[in-house]
Amino acid sequence: MSTQTASRRANRRAERKRWAWPWMESIAALLMLAGVLVFMYPSTAAWFSQKEQSRVTGTALESLGEGGQQEEQEWDMALAQAQEYNQALNSGAVYRSNENIAHGETGQRIAGYDYEQLLNTGGSGFMGRLLYERLEIDLPIYHGTSMETLERGIGHLEGTSLPVGGADTRSVLTAHRGLPEATLFTHLNDAEIGDTFTVSLLDQVLTYRVSEMLVIDPEETQSILPVPGEDMITLVTCTPLGINSHRILVNAVRVTPTPIDDEIAAREAPHLPGFPWWMVILGGVASLCCLFIWQAGRALAAKRNKNSGASGEAG
Repeated sequence: MSTQTASRRANRRAERKRWAWPWMESIAALLMLAGVLVFMYPSTAAWFSQKEQSRVTGTALESLGEGGQQEEQEWDMALAQAQEYNQALNSGAVYRSNENIAHGETGQRIAGYDYEQLLNTGGSGFMGRLLYERLEIDLPIYHGTSMETLERGIGHLEGTSLPVGGADTRSVLTAHRGLPEATLFTHLNDAEIGDTFTVSLLDQVLTYRVSEMLVIDPEETQSILPVPGEDMITLVTCTPLGINSHRILVNAVRVTPTPIDDEIAAREAPHLPGFPWWMVILGGVASLCCLFIWQAGRALAAKRNKNSGASGEAG
């Protein structure tokens, strides 16, 4: 065996003696990392959920942006049909006592109209976009209020006006609040009178200003009916977080004409969910855990070497 090879092996043996696997410290570090993962799960899941919601909205905007003259004529026809539907609808909703989901007051289909196909952009059930910038709400609107729909975004309550504007209309839009895996309407309780938000459908952008906020008791029956001459939208969710016994109703009235800034913002690609800070936090915690284990291993190896040296001297 050459002197160089023997030297390399000796160096490797010496290196191994400089670090030992610290089992107890490793378990402690893994438990700490697991705790952080559990703590970060809601914000991480909500980030991915919002990313998917923004992808859906962005895809719809791209599709609309590629529309030509024929498509624009089809959009005009779709909006006209939706307005005709609203005129034929005896629209309204009612919050029955001890129920968390409002019900369309009529509950009946109107002959000649297929609700699921009205404003059905791309055939996926996507109806439009709700952008409430102050509350960082930027969500797709879908037909109906099934559990599957409300897990994906905002549901339009069938039996109420389609959100295309017009006098004597009141559209009811609802979403969950406080889900561990999605934000949705979690911050709707922070809405304030005077806030504005937009609803965009096809090539149309409508601005609404919050005029009233109500919190109703679970035993209270509340009718959500059109106001003569008004163009309104009501946003609905449950409160308080985790209990969901009461309901929040945010009533808003149309602002005309639509401000230019709102037109521009509603046609821009979604900017949510923003930078994934959860990755930085998890990466930082994982790095600290690794550093802790490495230092603990060096300390353990040094202790063993010291004990081994002391034993050798005693022998």
